Amino acid sequence: MSWPPDRRRVVAALGVAQLIGWGTSFYFPGVLAAPIAADTGWPLSMIVGGVSLGLLIAGLISPQVGHVIALRGGRPVLAASSLSFAAGMCTIGLAPSLWVYLGGWIVVGAAMGTGLYDAAFAALGRLYGSTARGPITALTLFGGFAGTVFWPLGAFLAATFGWRNACFAYAALHLLIALPLVLTFPAGKAAPSDDAVTAAAPTTSPTPRAGEGAILVLLALILTLSAGIGSIIVVHLLLILEARGLAVAVAVSIGTLFGADRYPVLMGRLAFPSLIVQALAPFAAALIVERYGIDAMVVGLSVIAAINAILVALLWWSCSADNGPVQDRGASRD
Repeated sequence: MSWPPDRRRVVAALGVAQLIGWGTSFYFPGVLAAPIAADTGWPLSMIVGGVSLGLLIAGLISPQVGHVIALRGGRPVLAASSLSFAAGMCTIGLAPSLWVYLGGWIVVGAAMGTGLYDAAFAALGRLYGSTARGPITALTLFGGFAGTVFWPLGAFLAATFGWRNACFAYAALHLLIALPLVLTFPAGKAAPSDDAVTAAAPTTSPTPRAGEGAILVLLALILTLSAGIGSIIVVHLLLILEARGLAVAVAVSIGTLFGADRYPVLMGRLAFPSLIVQALAPFAAALIVERYGIDAMVVGLSVIAAINAILVALLWWSCSADNGPVQDRGASRD
């Protein structure tokens, strides 16, 4: 990829912030849930449920976050996320009771909704418009390393300094690294479109494509089921590996389309159902494990994955059927 230097700097800065954000939220219980349960005596399902609560809050606010980014840009929203992450991590680290712990996850949930992929993608889409695909693809690479970095880091911090100090260290990462980086995010408006009609009438809502509604529904279902599978795997992967007889250290090492004017809003809408399922899935899976065991959860995941594969095929068919007319319309406009 050959991007201008400013894009490389933007993606690198935002990518490090994403790495920290995912590592201190979504990947939090992978290595810290067990030490928290051992130290406090709180039920493991409720400790994991804190992450579910945070994801639920993120899902509820995601549509509004998309609108705010569309109006004001990504920098203030991403900065607020870093501050919220730090506040939430400090609250969790200081929590004298389970209810305060869960309250901390409400704050973290607000940070997740305003700072993780969906908000970051919307911010890049608003900034770069139709050329945002490359930066978005590169950004996902950073988040993909969150488990690789933060599972060993979290395990080390918890074993050496205790889980509470691990939370304070996570808060410091947001204040000292993530916040200064997201403050470098450009405050410019959306990149100009090549479409003269859009440029001539920027305040007019574009007419949706024929068949767009069905495609968006299928895409939302696929993202929702994928999110559910992914959140269960991420939260419970180490538990699954340990149940198969692997030591904690070994388990940790193994574990390791739209235009700029509508992109932020559509991202918020698509993120809503998937984040709701992300919120509920880890808690539901924890209850299944407690009552029926790991094997029952894995069988359920397999069934959901099969359903999702069918939906992906339907999405591919819908996009293929719609592709011809879209090309014809583009050719006639040229």
